[in-house]
Amino acid sequence: MTSHTNAIPTTTLRPDVEIPLLGLGTWQAPDAEAYEAVRTALDLGYRHIDTARAYGNEEAVGRAIADSGLDRAEIFLTTKLPPDDADDAPRIIDESLAKLGLDHLDLWLVHWPPNKEARPDVWENVIAAQQAGKTRAIGVSNYSIAQIDELTSATGVTPSINQIPWSPSDFDADLVAAHRERDVVLEGYSPFKRTNLEDPALREIADAHGVTPTQVVLRWHLDTGVVAIPKSVHRERIASNFDVTGFQLSDDEIARVSALDAPER
Repeated sequence: MTSHTNAIPTTTLRPDVEIPLLGLGTWQAPDAEAYEAVRTALDLGYRHIDTARAYGNEEAVGRAIADSGLDRAEIFLTTKLPPDDADDAPRIIDESLAKLGLDHLDLWLVHWPPNKEARPDVWENVIAAQQAGKTRAIGVSNYSIAQIDELTSATGVTPSINQIPWSPSDFDADLVAAHRERDVVLEGYSPFKRTNLEDPALREIADAHGVTPTQVVLRWHLDTGVVAIPKSVHRERIASNFDVTGFQLSDDEIARVSALDAPER
């Protein structure tokens, strides 16, 4: 992983696929908003976009990528297989590619464990899609470590990434270690919804760097090697979320952020 602060760092997914540690999430963004958000993000320098079949905006995301004028190889794109369609994985990835207007994905995830089960048979079809060149890397979302181990045991192929809810209040050193032991990259979603952005410690760290609490939370992800995909459809927020390369957190600051309490419900 790169360590400089003047560019978005990356980490490597098996099999040797680079993923930027910061991307744009598109959950709950309808077509028009998703299109504008992705166009804005790509114009601002984002090169990692996360969508899913369940979001219903793959076509808009694909149009935004096409209209950006960027080379396909510059953009890292993720979409996901919904659990309700898990038995139709071969058809679903073809439909996703058609909607996106692309010939391959960079990352395809099983969005949730189908019926809360690991389903190695579904994972076999995801592996087959990768072997057929339809996606460069494969992984899961919302899986437990035990479910990841079940997939590995049954197929011999470990997911390269696990996308789960992640914020300072979710920090669990044992869970981080368990992913790293298995060479599974940790990717987090909902970083702000699950964070008390008014926490005095967080505000103090933000003030020390001349940044906002949300920027500290994202820098914490980057400095701990966790992929972050904050979602926004507002240009100012999309820009602010990307403006996290001019500072780094000290080890002490990382520890303080990791110790933040969950927001009151």
